[in-house]
Amino acid sequence: MKKKNLNIIRIILFTCTFVSLFFVPWPIVWTWLQPLPDTVQEQLEQGIDRGFDGMIVYVDQKEKPAKTYAAGWHNKEEKIPAKTDAYFKIASISKLYFALAITKLVNDGKLSLDASLSSYLPELKGRIENADQITLRLMVQHRSGIPNYTDTYNYWAAPKETAQENLDLVLDFPGTFKPNEDYQYSNTNYLLLGLIIERITGNDVSNFIKDEILIPNGLNNTFSGIHEVDIDDVMSGYYVGYDGDLKYDKQGMIATAEDVGKFIRALNEGSIFEDGEQEIYSSIYVYNHTGLIPGYQSIAKYHKDIDAVIVQFVNTVNFNGYEWNISEVVYNRIKKIVKKNSTN
Repeated sequence: MKKKNLNIIRIILFTCTFVSLFFVPWPIVWTWLQPLPDTVQEQLEQGIDRGFDGMIVYVDQKEKPAKTYAAGWHNKEEKIPAKTDAYFKIASISKLYFALAITKLVNDGKLSLDASLSSYLPELKGRIENADQITLRLMVQHRSGIPNYTDTYNYWAAPKETAQENLDLVLDFPGTFKPNEDYQYSNTNYLLLGLIIERITGNDVSNFIKDEILIPNGLNNTFSGIHEVDIDDVMSGYYVGYDGDLKYDKQGMIATAEDVGKFIRALNEGSIFEDGEQEIYSSIYVYNHTGLIPGYQSIAKYHKDIDAVIVQFVNTVNFNGYEWNISEVVYNRIKKIVKKNSTN
């Protein structure tokens, strides 16, 4: 009887092991287990081997010349190799620029972080739940409870192009939680912050960011959208299983990897701030960011331990696959290479 029970246990353990192996995310594991190459360029080539169409990486380590690397395709249909100076849709990395814009207006006394949404956009009272309790601070920090318009049903199948069209998707819906009682990443927060900037300044938010942030800091290769540049200079974007090129969709800011890297360096070192601004910014938002939309995924971070900014662009996305996780593994391996080379 005991031997029979032991055999049953063995069968169960073998079955569980087999099933667990079936569910192991092997693409991520194989990427992580590969021998670490000697150079960033070799790591990019490994990333292409893992299924990415194209990659761009910018590395700026203090006391060393900054360098941009590229691998794969800028446009795979036309067999155009990836370009180090290509424009790329930076998606949510743009929130860093918006948070800085809010900081500048607060520092100038034109906005208050503790004023309510309805005090700046009174027409939204009754249309966004708790609009009279949601403050600008909570919106910047994604603690407002305002629903995320990009989470609405089938949004990415046909993205809206205007702020009002996107806002209409969440008007008159209940909040996801009461203000400041939870956290939920919501693009609607920053859409509304952009509208508030325009209401207060009387200027288009993209022009305000250009005049107050981009031009003063020499960020000449950052733009509000694809309409401001030659479309052929924009890196193509691909979604696994979809044959089209997603670069033609009008979705937010674009920039070169170098320009994003310069911005991240200035933000983290504090050189981008005027008197009084850094304390405000530090109290409301982060200093590094990632971005993800169909066709474009990006990571932009400053690493204090090696005094390096690393920006990574990947033009292959699959919301239902491992592409994001693999890109994170590749990014972390690039950081290891930079750290290893800095000690040589």
